Amino acid sequence: MPFPRRRGHTGFHSRWRTDMKMLLVVVLLSLVSPGLSLMCYVCSSSATNEECNNNNTTQVCQPPQDICMTIVDTSGNAKVISKLCSSEATCLGAASSSSVDANGNGNSVNCCNFNTCNFSGAESIHIHTVLLLLSGGVLLLLSH
Repeated sequence: MPFPRRRGHTGFHSRWRTDMKMLLVVVLLSLVSPGLSLMCYVCSSSATNEECNNNNTTQVCQPPQDICMTIVDTSGNAKVISKLCSSEATCLGAASSSSVDANGNGNSVNCCNFNTCNFSGAESIHIHTVLLLLSGGVLLLLSH
């Protein structure tokens, strides 16, 4: 003879799981979403990343600019680095069409969306990728 199920017990676990899912979503959104005022490093035609950042020039991005964009043009030993506020569509479009050949010549575009994330273009890509993977993992957990 099977044991009778207690109604309150099942409802508690269901409500608790729903509450935990909502908490995870709120935490995830607070980590991934930029604040209302995104601040980016800005420079134009700097020879090195250090030169660009040493100016300590930051800018609060104004809508619709919601992404920090770093452009690195390389030709032989010469590099030109530019950093600016951009819209997500513009930055991602430029990033998708950027290319660097086997000799390291060409241009690369990095996009990131949290305060001063473009301090180093390579680091911002790494952090952005980690946040993307984290959000994917949380969504996978929530789907079960």
